[in-house]
Amino acid sequence: MAEIHHQLQQDCVVIGRFSLCHLLLMKDANYPWFILVPDRDDVSEIFQLLPQEQQQLMVESSRLAELLAERFRADKINIAALGNMVPQLHIHHVVRYQSDLAWPLPIWGAAPAKPYLEHELRERVGEVKCWFQDEMV
Repeated sequence: MAEIHHQLQQDCVVIGRFSLCHLLLMKDANYPWFILVPDRDDVSEIFQLLPQEQQQLMVESSRLAELLAERFRADKINIAALGNMVPQLHIHHVVRYQSDLAWPLPIWGAAPAKPYLEHELRERVGEVKCWFQDEMV
């Protein structure tokens, strides 16, 4: 089992794990912001995954995006694998609204991170676990 990069551990809460990826919630209440981290050592790019793992990543990413779009009534789901600050492969899934702080620009640097209140964080993690209860291992 691959260790989640220390920066992701600091910035996120681990919600659970699908067959390939860990699901994390970014601790920034400005946006519903989730991250998939494949449970593989020494992988920084999607092409470094085996072909079947690449397909599974797409399945998990698409399922996450679909549910986020539906549950949060998103105007757009931004999906990105950047890796400039954290070398471990991780894929951001950010729910965007035309009314959000950064729209239509990227979210990075648009506003300081807004911490969740403790009860909000517990509620968010709990609701997402419920959405995926049959899909998490």
